[in-house]
Amino acid sequence: QLQLVESGGGLVQPGGSLRLSCAASGFNLDVYAIGWFRQAPGKEREGVGCENANDGSTYYADSLKGRFTISRDNAKNMVYLQMDSLKPEDTAVYYCAADSKPLYYYNGYDCYRYLERWGQGTLVTVSS
Repeated sequence: QLQLVESGGGLVQPGGSLRLSCAASGFNLDVYAIGWFRQAPGKEREGVGCENANDGSTYYADSLKGRFTISRDNAKNMVYLQMDSLKPEDTAVYYCAADSKPLYYYNGYDCYRYLERWGQGTLVTVSS
């Protein structure tokens, strides 16, 4: 069974950091592009970033550049989203997504729209 499971969400104070994890099972992540996106209460989905498997290039939403970082550990079949300098407006459910087309290249931060495999999400709340 192909599955993505996010973890690491929780309550964090403004200015704090959090690292989200996304574990893949049933397939190997190393040849697939991965993306993160989020959905805040009452708002539409918003792309966070995308990382390509073939060259490791990453793209981020302009508003998140310098604060959010995507990485992966292929040996553990995991992807991560490091979030720093968090703001209340970062409060949302965060999702990871993975492609089903090996080594397909995306040149934008919102590649999640084209990725077929999504996790169930993990809630991040930024509040004092």
